[in-house]
Amino acid sequence: MIGFGQNVNIPDANFKAYLLGNSLINTNGDAEIQVSEATAFNGHINCFNMNISDLTGIESFTASTYLSCSENQLTSLDISNNTALTNLECNDNNITNLDVSQNTNLESLACYSNALITLDLTNNISLEFLTAMDNDLVSLDVRNGNNSNMGSMFYTYNNPNLSCVNVDDSIWSTNNWLAGDVGSNVYFSEDCPPLPPSAIQEHFTNKELLKVTNLLGREIKGTKNELFFYIYDDGTVEKRIIVE
Repeated sequence: MIGFGQNVNIPDANFKAYLLGNSLINTNGDAEIQVSEATAFNGHINCFNMNISDLTGIESFTASTYLSCSENQLTSLDISNNTALTNLECNDNNITNLDVSQNTNLESLACYSNALITLDLTNNISLEFLTAMDNDLVSLDVRNGNNSNMGSMFYTYNNPNLSCVNVDDSIWSTNNWLAGDVGSNVYFSEDCPPLPPSAIQEHFTNKELLKVTNLLGREIKGTKNELFFYIYDDGTVEKRIIVE
């Protein structure tokens, strides 16, 4: 009797090539990643800057503790099954929505230089490090009971539409998180005023990112130390620069 293992669906050719080329993941050296190989892997997935636009298949790596998918072309990221993650680096993409509510073991989150509008970290009870600057945040909630263990590791500047951040203790956060790291327009509260539904709805319905270009109009993914433009389908354009 010959048995055939179930293969992981990995539609992005670049992501699949990375996984196949990692002998710690592709342990049998064939042309597919079996579900058994994915679920057994508990190491680091480090696929930054590989021109990946779809990370479908990552959901099978349920035991992996570290994911770095920075500097790619991602617009979405589903890590709801990756509950063992302690470190997530997804910065320098075009992600508009990031749900980390199932990732209660997460200790470090680097999601800067994306197009995030809301970020809810209330379930991330182990979080100690956050870099969420250079996004489009209008709502940020970090009331997870663990703010005091973050020290000064809290960076949310360059979110021009963010004014209030929900925290465990507003006095503690004000005294320990530097205004320059947080943003001069931001204050802390245990209960921020609710945003009008239209404030978030307008971003989601009317601001779909079309492309990112440089000064010459050439499409890029947004590089460090260079001025580039986010062009949305509603006709708006945002200028950004990531300083290294």
